[in-house]
Amino acid sequence: MPKKGTKVIARNKKATHDYHIEETLEAGIVLTGTEIKSIRQGRVNLKDSYARIKDGEVYVVNMHISPYEQGNRFNHDPTRERKLLLHKQEINKLIGLTQQKGYTLVPLDVHLRNGFAKVELALAKGKKLYDKRAAIAKRDAEREIQRQLKERIRG
Repeated sequence: MPKKGTKVIARNKKATHDYHIEETLEAGIVLTGTEIKSIRQGRVNLKDSYARIKDGEVYVVNMHISPYEQGNRFNHDPTRERKLLLHKQEINKLIGLTQQKGYTLVPLDVHLRNGFAKVELALAKGKKLYDKRAAIAKRDAEREIQRQLKERIRG
């Protein structure tokens, strides 16, 4: 549920399909001037992006922010690693949890809160193929139930 004053810019829809989400947390991003302008225009893609911990700092990798159209020579590399802003205790906790087998850090969405760009990070564990199939079957069954209820109410 988005907090007050929050505008979601981009979502990683594939993350909930490919991973079991264990825990989420919000982090700020270190950006250049043209990057924040592109984010405000909604030109962000989180597909295939992930976060990793390097030298006690968290970086988001493969997050594509399109170059700003009026940015001339000051434009940025679209897929560069971007540092995430977290408290030291949060980073230490994430280090401990990601060293466990199968856990990874996945960005769920990019949003603006009070004018600042934030990333919602999830501690996630990869789903097996049969888990994905079960999730799809469950979703289809729920959709069918809703359709049947709607028909009964109508007539």
